[in-house]
Amino acid sequence: MNTYGNLQKIKKGKRTFAITPHIPGGFITPDNLIKIGEVAKKYNGVLKLTSGQRILITNLKQEDLEAIWQELGMKPAVTNQNSLKNVEMCPANYCKRSKYPTIGIGMKISKNFHGMKLPCRTKIGVAGCRNACTSVYSKDIGVLVDVDGKFFITVGGSAGFNPRSSDIVVKGLSEDSAFYLVKTILEYYNEKAKLGEKLGEFIDRINIEKFRDNVLKIADIKEKNNDN
Repeated sequence: MNTYGNLQKIKKGKRTFAITPHIPGGFITPDNLIKIGEVAKKYNGVLKLTSGQRILITNLKQEDLEAIWQELGMKPAVTNQNSLKNVEMCPANYCKRSKYPTIGIGMKISKNFHGMKLPCRTKIGVAGCRNACTSVYSKDIGVLVDVDGKFFITVGGSAGFNPRSSDIVVKGLSEDSAFYLVKTILEYYNEKAKLGEKLGEFIDRINIEKFRDNVLKIADIKEKNNDN
């Protein structure tokens, strides 16, 4: 039974809830988009396009949540706040500015790690060029492609309560090496950070040089030039 929903408002004793189906990278089929609209209309829902490349359905009654999830046939986007909540992707495969079709690695990251329990809420951004659409530099982990068509990885970005600019870990990676480094970073963060500690806070506590050295050593990746 799936009744997952977030309490939104209590107004004059009336409680309203919201749900957010998982839409990997914000890419959705026309049929599923139509289904969301039809279900929202049936239950008097209000639709909101979120910054996390999803569609939130709010203004719902708690007693309707189970039926709504059954009719949607979709999974919740977030069930644990301390987890990998978002893998946001630019439309690189369709963009003239893109240096590499990064939707593939973005979907691979989402498939393998979305929902992974972590010390704190975590977001990953993936972009096919240094324009960094989806605000990749403000994400906990960034996967980007440089002008030479090679990947580089950033860490520690945040646009939340304590804004922080991200740090570049390494440049000059292949797609496979970039994916493996993301995996390594998530596992290292999960093992070493304190509960409730954002990735950027963890990096500041141990310093970026130690973090970079450790994750590159674990991933067996030789450090490249990290100049901007």
